[in-house]
Amino acid sequence: MRKLILIVVLGLALGALFGQLMMSVPGYWLVRVGDVSFQTSFWFGLVILLAGFLVLHFALRVLMRLTRPVSRFKVWNSRTRNRNAMKRTVRGLVALAEGRWKKAEKSLVKAADDSSTPLVNYLSAALAAHYQGRFDQADTLLKRAHLSTEGADTAVGMMQAQLMLDRQQYEEALAILTRLDRQLPNHPQVLKQLKQAYLSVSDWDGLRRLMPRLGAQQLISKEERDQLEQRAYRELIVREAREGSDIEKVRGLWADMPDHLRGNIDMIVLYAEALVRGRQEPIAERLLRHSLKEHWDSRLVLRYGLLDVDAARQLVTAEKWLQERPNDPDLLLTLGRLALRNAYWGKAQEYFEASQRQRPSGVVCAELARLYANLGEHNKSQLYYRQSVEMLDKSLPSLPQPREDKDVLGEKTPSRAKPEGAVDKGDTSAGHKADEKKSA
Repeated sequence: MRKLILIVVLGLALGALFGQLMMSVPGYWLVRVGDVSFQTSFWFGLVILLAGFLVLHFALRVLMRLTRPVSRFKVWNSRTRNRNAMKRTVRGLVALAEGRWKKAEKSLVKAADDSSTPLVNYLSAALAAHYQGRFDQADTLLKRAHLSTEGADTAVGMMQAQLMLDRQQYEEALAILTRLDRQLPNHPQVLKQLKQAYLSVSDWDGLRRLMPRLGAQQLISKEERDQLEQRAYRELIVREAREGSDIEKVRGLWADMPDHLRGNIDMIVLYAEALVRGRQEPIAERLLRHSLKEHWDSRLVLRYGLLDVDAARQLVTAEKWLQERPNDPDLLLTLGRLALRNAYWGKAQEYFEASQRQRPSGVVCAELARLYANLGEHNKSQLYYRQSVEMLDKSLPSLPQPREDKDVLGEKTPSRAKPEGAVDKGDTSAGHKADEKKSA
């Protein structure tokens, strides 16, 4: 209501203003063409002139529309088809989300030519065809998507790589992702797909180099990164050690390894084993000795006792450890083995027996049995051999075992096939008795 009053007031004010102008500014129009003349007031002539301009402008626009009816129809038709294509695209995307692959593919392909976003149509249709198992059709639709939109290489490439990963075509997917990674370094989706591809083809070197980039982009949790890095370095070290290649490659891997992995006990033992295989036992000895200062672990202690470097110096080092850990059974076992390497038979016997007192072990019993056998004390050797076997027997899983009862043995014994034409003599009980006599 207020707006209406305001408009009325403004209209009256403008009318009064123009009325005042018409009275204060007199004048006239005189138009003469030959002997004919036309005269009117200035303001009335101005109104006629304005009305004539509007009529002329409207007439020209009508004439222009009448001269281009085909183009106008084309524009209208294009807009109508685009609206219909948009509706089909929406229906196709909804069907894709609901898992109705066939309907989704049909709707999306049909609407692609008239859609304002044909790339979306073809990519979604390719995904629907892939889920139906129509891989050739999916590849064809991906090619159409590439041709439909300029600059669609990245989107099409990532979709193609993902479909190949789903089809377990890992080598082809890795080739595409490597090319995309060169074009778009540190692209989040490309990095994620690269991780999946490296794992699928067991490319551990590529995976370990990828981990820092994934971490920098915050695309991987700390726990998963630690697990994958440890797995990658383990596999690389095992492979290099197995192939017997240059030990410098293994040492290079250890140098490149993150600090938290160099403090991992499993990785330390693995690296020590690789050094031993590469005939680098002095380096392995230094590694284990320094690692034991930081991380005391039975696996490191036992591996230290199996090295063959400088047995005398090793024994001195281990005896210093014994002062701090006098009742460590694993350290006592290691000392016994080092004493054997130094030909200290009595000291080895004492260390082994001390380890056995702290924690009975089948391994220690076997060491004592072997030592006593070589010392000529066969009774003690047999005693420890029996203890070793008994301890091993206790560690076996509980499984059903046969008994000494002959009837039970007879029941479990499979029957032998009779030759053709053989005739049974007597009843089955007699047969069983005959079997018992034979077994006796």
